[in-house]
Amino acid sequence: MKDTPGKPSPVTGTTLDERIKNARAQLDAHIRDVVRWHFSPETGTPFWLEKAKTFNFNPLTDVGGWDDVKKFPIFEDDWLRGGPVRKWVPKGYADRGVYVFETGGTTGLPKSRIVIDDFKIDYEMMSDTLPDQHFPRGGNWLMLGPSGPRRLRLAIEHLAQYRGGICFCVDLDPRYVVKCIKERKIAEAQAYKDHCIDQALTILAGGHDIKCMFTTPKLLAALDEALRGGKLEEKYRSIGKPVPRGGVRSIKQAGITGIFSGGTEFTPQFTREAYEEMLDNGDVYMTPTYGNTLMGLACSKPIGPDDGFKISYYAPQPRAVIEVVNPKNYDEVVPYGGTGRVLLSTFTKEFFVPRFPERDEGEREKPFDKYPWDGVSGVRPFSEIAGSTVVGVY
Repeated sequence: MKDTPGKPSPVTGTTLDERIKNARAQLDAHIRDVVRWHFSPETGTPFWLEKAKTFNFNPLTDVGGWDDVKKFPIFEDDWLRGGPVRKWVPKGYADRGVYVFETGGTTGLPKSRIVIDDFKIDYEMMSDTLPDQHFPRGGNWLMLGPSGPRRLRLAIEHLAQYRGGICFCVDLDPRYVVKCIKERKIAEAQAYKDHCIDQALTILAGGHDIKCMFTTPKLLAALDEALRGGKLEEKYRSIGKPVPRGGVRSIKQAGITGIFSGGTEFTPQFTREAYEEMLDNGDVYMTPTYGNTLMGLACSKPIGPDDGFKISYYAPQPRAVIEVVNPKNYDEVVPYGGTGRVLLSTFTKEFFVPRFPERDEGEREKPFDKYPWDGVSGVRPFSEIAGSTVVGVY
């Protein structure tokens, strides 16, 4: 499949300092283009054209790059809750087909965002980071994660197609799980999770040559438990197929070679357990990601025992930027290694979100060669609101 137009050029430079400098120049130029697009009368976004009337600056003349993004007000959560959603469609894309993607809805009315090609670009960029050895070109995928109005279903399908494969999906509503947990219907939530895992086992037993998978940490653990308990072998027998020699009681034995996973439960402890016990000491490759409906996808450094299974994420600059800031002062970036709230900015022609406070916190990480800009590690629910958030299958 051909690349979707709009992918940024790779950062150049022979030294890390050069790459950091060039990445910043690329970001500044990208921001100028995106701001010009969203605030020009001809191509602009109705929401931003109206909001600009309240600014004490002119985005078209006063935003020269990243440093000037602080001139915009902090992006408010509620701006995306409720419609009309058409206010977010840039005039320049008025004739394009539009998707609506929603957040999980764990904290009230779901946030909605419009999408045209962004999810394709995001996942094509991520595809470039996957090792073909474990995510073989032409390999088929299992999407064991949320479906419905969330971007993940379409995004993983596009990722599979982009890499020459076909994606098989389960039907999974995470809001139902959250509702059960809030109402303390734990047995009902467990039964629904079992139902979703049973769907996955049915696909794996169907002879579709699944090599790659997306799932969340909790569902990965549940699938591993089901496999160890012989559930896939039972599924083989129930449909009249012989159990393969050697059995199918692990993720590796089920034929999976690469797992792309994301969710709030990624900790070094879980990652170590998954690596050593679920993934045959790394024989099955797993790449954690930090993503959401607003930003897209932040890739991680390769994980393993060398650095204590630490997980560090880097945003897909220049299309998005992650800062780790003082939760009492969003203008103050914490020192490297310091803890702060995640502040997200998204810069695409489809969607402009300056400085949105995420419901996550973590530690600020230094740039490195592959991603010559700041990252974040130890991502977890923001401590000031963590107690009120139910994450369900994530």
